Amino acid sequence: MWDYAGHEPRVNHFFNDAMASDGLLAASVVLSKCKGVFEGLKSVVDVGGGTGIKTKIFAKDFPQTEFTVFDLPHVVHGLQGCENLNYLGGNMFEGVPHRDMIMLKWILHDQDCIKILERCKEEIGKKENGGKIVIMEMIIENRELDEHQSTETKLSFEMGMMVCLGGQERSEQQWSKLFAHAGFTHYEIYHILGLTCLIELFP
Repeated sequence: MWDYAGHEPRVNHFFNDAMASDGLLAASVVLSKCKGVFEGLKSVVDVGGGTGIKTKIFAKDFPQTEFTVFDLPHVVHGLQGCENLNYLGGNMFEGVPHRDMIMLKWILHDQDCIKILERCKEEIGKKENGGKIVIMEMIIENRELDEHQSTETKLSFEMGMMVCLGGQERSEQQWSKLFAHAGFTHYEIYHILGLTCLIELFP
């Protein structure tokens, strides 16, 4: 899909607009429910951050933190940053910028997940210095939701992910196994909106 979007401007524009709309909601919920994940950080990179809508919101709330939106060159081409936000083109499979915190939203769905996490692990600092990865993804089990509602929702998203992108959503047990395989020792989960969670992942 990403290669196709790189050669089809209309598809690229449509996809980025959809992600930007979701990013607005995600940013507002994160700042409302777990703003502390950004406290004390000098630098943050949003890997696969698209047009940077959500990152701009975070940058405004944390003016002392340097934010970078990192995505494919055709995605960030021509986009303008601000005082504490810049755009950088590249490929996450070849390398990501070194920062205190790396953000990944709606990225980890297929067989490349371990490779991506290992690459990111190389570019964050030690836990005691604030080094971590923040992941925004679904966890397809949530005791806070009605069982019928939860089942319908998770089946819908799982089928959509599998059919459209050949990927998958995960339970907490599956996430834990993935993190261990990538060499991470500790994580914290925040249920922020329905099945959507924010996960703090530490080296």
